[in-house]
Amino acid sequence: MSTVSLAQAKAHLSHLLDQVEAGEEIVITRHGQPVARISPVEKPKHPVKSLSQFRSRMPHWRKSSAELLRDMRDEEL
Repeated sequence: MSTVSLAQAKAHLSHLLDQVEAGEEIVITRHGQPVARISPVEKPKHPVKSLSQFRSRMPHWRKSSAELLRDMRDEEL
């Protein structure tokens, strides 16, 4: 985490944003006291457009889910 004064932040905002894009947090101070923090934004997750299309790309199992779970349960006993 980097700390910069307000004057430095105003003069080098573009460079600071490059650092934030790289994952770093920046704290801006005024008269030596922290007043703001710039941090990277979480990228939004993209929803699956079609659930049936998603399922069609999944590998097919030889057994049903219930059978797989029973087998896994019995193996641990």
